[in-house]
Amino acid sequence: MCVGGVAKCARCISGTLYPLILISIICNILLFFPGWDVKYSREGHITEEVMYLGGILGGGVLVLISGLFIHLAGDQRCCTGRIVMLVSVLFAAVGLLGALYSFLVAALGLTNGPLCKVQGEWTNPFKNSTTSYLADYKSWSQCAEPKNVVKFNIALFVVLLATSSLQLILCAVQILNGLIGCLCGPSDVDKDPT
Repeated sequence: MCVGGVAKCARCISGTLYPLILISIICNILLFFPGWDVKYSREGHITEEVMYLGGILGGGVLVLISGLFIHLAGDQRCCTGRIVMLVSVLFAAVGLLGALYSFLVAALGLTNGPLCKVQGEWTNPFKNSTTSYLADYKSWSQCAEPKNVVKFNIALFVVLLATSSLQLILCAVQILNGLIGCLCGPSDVDKDPT
């Protein structure tokens, strides 16, 4: 009885992780095109935190690897054993680390602000500021190029923060779910071979 609920929970978690993974990857890719223009990527005028690939590597690839195994662990045909649930805990921990990496990169990107052209020079005008630029809309106008880059970066980094937060929660829940499966599930020796 316990294992059936654990398996359903694992399938639900993996099904919820997949769209979050896609959102993370898309947001990180979009951040390479500030002002919806390719020229800034070609010229190397990209915010540093975008190149850390938090949404692609952390919230994308690592959480995807985790999500795929969690999905397999939730498959009733292949997973009723304690070892599989224990391995799902390890993969959920990998996903948790990936989501944490994505979260930290997004938080850093929000804190430091975008790379933009200020008085003819490319700089991060908000990086070492003593006040937060996030609520000071008037300070955003100092970024002459790319157009609306502050809004662009804030929107996408906030989405990355939100998706990575949900990924963190889901992977943590799967860790608990997998531990319950280890405790409640039949041993692999007890499995019926048919």
